[in-house]
Amino acid sequence: MIVIAGGGPNGLLLASELAQAGVRPIVLEQLAERSTEPKANGMVGQVVRLLDHRGLHERLGGGRVPFKAPMFMFGAMPLNLSALEVNPVTILPVPQRRLEQVLEERAVELGAEVRRGHRVVSFTQDDDGVTIAISGPDGDYTERARYLVGADGAHSVVRKQAGIDFPGVTTVDTVARAAHVTMPERVDGRLDVPGFGRIASASFTRTDRGLFVWAELEPGRPLMTTVEWDSAPGDEVPMTIDELRASVHRVLGADVPIGPPASPGPHVLRRLTGGNTRLAEKYRAGRVFLVGDAAHVHSSMGGPGLNLGLQDAANLGWKLAAQVRGWAPEGLLGTYESERRPVAERVVMHTQAQSALTAPGGEVTALRELFGELLTNVDTVRHIAETMAGSDIRYEMRTTHPLAGKFLPDIELSDGSRVAELMYDARPTLLDFTGSAALADLAAGWSDRVDLVAVQSGRPPADVILVRPDGYVAWAGDTVLSGLNEEMAMWFGIPRTAAMAT
Repeated sequence: MIVIAGGGPNGLLLASELAQAGVRPIVLEQLAERSTEPKANGMVGQVVRLLDHRGLHERLGGGRVPFKAPMFMFGAMPLNLSALEVNPVTILPVPQRRLEQVLEERAVELGAEVRRGHRVVSFTQDDDGVTIAISGPDGDYTERARYLVGADGAHSVVRKQAGIDFPGVTTVDTVARAAHVTMPERVDGRLDVPGFGRIASASFTRTDRGLFVWAELEPGRPLMTTVEWDSAPGDEVPMTIDELRASVHRVLGADVPIGPPASPGPHVLRRLTGGNTRLAEKYRAGRVFLVGDAAHVHSSMGGPGLNLGLQDAANLGWKLAAQVRGWAPEGLLGTYESERRPVAERVVMHTQAQSALTAPGGEVTALRELFGELLTNVDTVRHIAETMAGSDIRYEMRTTHPLAGKFLPDIELSDGSRVAELMYDARPTLLDFTGSAALADLAAGWSDRVDLVAVQSGRPPADVILVRPDGYVAWAGDTVLSGLNEEMAMWFGIPRTAAMAT
């Protein structure tokens, strides 16, 4: 059994990954009911394709094929993605409360147990497992688990109890205000601000006084946000629409008539002072692992949080399941941290860079002017787009094929289906575009844990592709199959024939 502390998106996806791999997880969530507080408004990047690999993209209202955004933002500067031959920025607008609902339903369908109103108090671990002290609605009790995963957020009890440091920087020089509001009629989707100009939806407007953005991600529910530097009042004063209205005036130097929201709730009305950028010194302490915000926190600029955290869960899930089920090769669990922590370092880097580009001051204005010139270069736009999407990530693999270590491209098959639809079972998959008898013979030893699927495509990127459950390519090549046997063993253990012989 595996216990997951935290029933947010990361913990719930991890529970689904484990349950789908045949391992029974228990999710402990301290909230008795799912939160109605508005949080994230959607997902950006590779995580959208991951959810497509699980059959959840349509279930979340995203349609059959992930949508590629023609425009995006970096540091409040526009990225024209329509100029790219291959656009990596997929987006899925969905409120976090809906995401959590779907992920919880999916986890329970697969056999995971979600205990609401339960929280981890403390734990001890030994060579065989973890003993967890839990507080629940009916009192305190203990559970014994093979592994404990902390998906319990930035203030993670699991991380603190495990003695894992969380170094980083806390800032107090910014105030972000956000609220659902009523606002003037828009003209061609733009807000007309007398004395300032027209401002498009979901575009960040930077002035020397701060940032302004509005967006109507849900029909009839416009959300308005400002960010200012060194502004008051503090968090002890309740946030109001009047306060947001005054902040908009300071940032834009013009008035925008806004009022309380007319749409049904729940509504955003919040003020956040300062911010945190922190990264756990390690992702594992013995039989205890960290995922999501328990392992890393950073600016939300560019929306990287769910892209990072949910892929943590997908990376760890199949590896933990392999360990529990007894076929994990030596060192497999160690690749969780070696693969995912550098990704978090990269997110920290680009969110800090974006924050620097939005700061006040004439020198930043000059930097933005230069950066704007760089963004006229297609190669620069491609580089930043891949960074924002996380598609620049390439895990270290021993094979040199261009696909190896990258997320599997969405290949359209000859029968009109897509290769993503073959990944719904979250199993290691060997895609055979050749019908090779030699490949079938080689794969037979792993048939209990790796699916061999014969497919056809007009333009396959390789003859044979070995795909891990998290969607990343472990090996790709031609019908010579040189090195495939070794990579199968490296990621999915020794074949059954060898195991039986020993």
